[in-house]
Amino acid sequence: MTGFDGRDTDLKKELDATLRTRRELGEEYESALVDSFLEKVDQRIDGAVERRVRRQLAEQQMATARDSRSPRPTDSFGERFGFGIVSLVLAVPLSAIGGGVADLPGLLVAWAGIVGVNVVQAARTNPGMFSGRRRADSKGDTWDD
Repeated sequence: MTGFDGRDTDLKKELDATLRTRRELGEEYESALVDSFLEKVDQRIDGAVERRVRRQLAEQQMATARDSRSPRPTDSFGERFGFGIVSLVLAVPLSAIGGGVADLPGLLVAWAGIVGVNVVQAARTNPGMFSGRRRADSKGDTWDD
């Protein structure tokens, strides 16, 4: 038989022993001997499949763990752009209300709120923005946060 590796030499020895035993005992034990040998082959196959499944599962778990640790942008450009547009659109009535009710102090409070909301949004989408760390983009260019 060709294609046996080191582990299968035991299986080849089992087959040889089964054939010798069949010659010694005769044809009446052939069915029991074949069943016994096939049971050993099934066990060998089951063990090999189980090892492969465990290895693939471990590889998938490692890949999943690596992916979950990699930083991902929290927002797309469209979401950031939309947030900016909504901020500007809402700035007009908020400025009118704040300026109409409390003149300059009301206008300043309205704009402080608008700027504050945008700063929080920017910090959320760029976690290292205020830490002073340098980051690199996909081209390798660096800039100060």
